[in-house]
Amino acid sequence: MKSPRFWTVVVLLVGTLLLLHARGNTDLIPVSEPLSQVPGTIAGWTGSDLQIDKESLDVLGAGDFLSRIYTRQGQSLPIGLFIGYFPTQRTGVTIHSPKNCLPGAGWFFESSQYVDLNDANGKEHRVGEYIISNGEMRQFVIYWYQSHGRSVANEYMAKIYLVTDAIRLNRTDGALVRVITPIGTSEGTSAARARAEAFTAQLAPMLPRFIPD
Repeated sequence: MKSPRFWTVVVLLVGTLLLLHARGNTDLIPVSEPLSQVPGTIAGWTGSDLQIDKESLDVLGAGDFLSRIYTRQGQSLPIGLFIGYFPTQRTGVTIHSPKNCLPGAGWFFESSQYVDLNDANGKEHRVGEYIISNGEMRQFVIYWYQSHGRSVANEYMAKIYLVTDAIRLNRTDGALVRVITPIGTSEGTSAARARAEAFTAQLAPMLPRFIPD
């Protein structure tokens, strides 16, 4: 039996699609830089792009996507960055939650929480922090939805903002940002969290160039 939250999202999505269809194809899509221009070096971390396979791109739909691994001299564990930016969600293409795709890849959620994270400029971001596992492998994940200068950790709230911003701003653009790093066998969860949070704090102020406020 589907949960009440599932049906809430369904109602919101159907309502959004009907509303946007009624308003016509008039989305305001701001100018932004392509995600390929996200700096290749961030706070001493150097990135290498990963190719996204066609099957994954077909699932993601129309948008701009970045998948990159960052490494740092003297640090054996990398940081993975994924950003998916959707200029419009009017046509029914919506942002997929990692909660849906990660279990399908064999990962299980050990823990989850929403926290406030301050970036390098002191701006507060609401993000989700998760520990996931697949066999003996464990990873620490930070992700959030970003649109119009707002960071949202909860996918249901992101859908609500999608509706309200479509009405107020005539904009449905938005993005998912995910930062992920392995939890080393010789380190605690707190070390992986500190690594991911420090990287995210440096990344976040750069994002409005690619995800318009």
